[in-house]
Amino acid sequence: MREKSDMESFSSKDMALQAQKKILSQMANKSVVQMFIDDTSSEILDELYRVSKEYTRNRSEAQKIVKDLIKVVVKVAVLFRHNRFSDEELQLAQSFKKKLRQGAMTAISFHEVDFTFDKAVMSEILKESRDILLKLVNSHLTPKSHGRINHVFNHYSDPELLTQLYNPTGSLKPHLTKICNGLNKLLEDGTL
Repeated sequence: MREKSDMESFSSKDMALQAQKKILSQMANKSVVQMFIDDTSSEILDELYRVSKEYTRNRSEAQKIVKDLIKVVVKVAVLFRHNRFSDEELQLAQSFKKKLRQGAMTAISFHEVDFTFDKAVMSEILKESRDILLKLVNSHLTPKSHGRINHVFNHYSDPELLTQLYNPTGSLKPHLTKICNGLNKLLEDGTL
């Protein structure tokens, strides 16, 4: 009898999805990223890596942060492609997209208009984005993936990192300019 209930809960589609997520999480390299992430987003990720590397002064930590970000993006994209989100979760996904869009427009505005940067505002938008994303993937991804989400968002919402990033005479300014240019392009294209 037990064998029958195990078979009833078995789904090759679910098994394939699990395998795909596992394989993709181990292959967060440029060719896999290009399947799910466009060139502009890839350029933004490269700049985020440079910001993290310069801020942490730790190349391997910066690589881990961006690799975690890529793994999360790829896994969420796989879930979307396989229609794994419920109607309620799709509403969360829309909220997440709106929050990301708000964050992008705020980041650009702070960059373009001198003396408007507010680290508390930017940090809060990123933390709210993290919380929405965690709710979205709560029943789909493992605690390890949840840890990756926290790792990425906690890093980029760090008020000290944001302060250095928006320092008009700081060394991170060129990276911020490229990030904002990329965000502008994503907003104009309707990608974000």
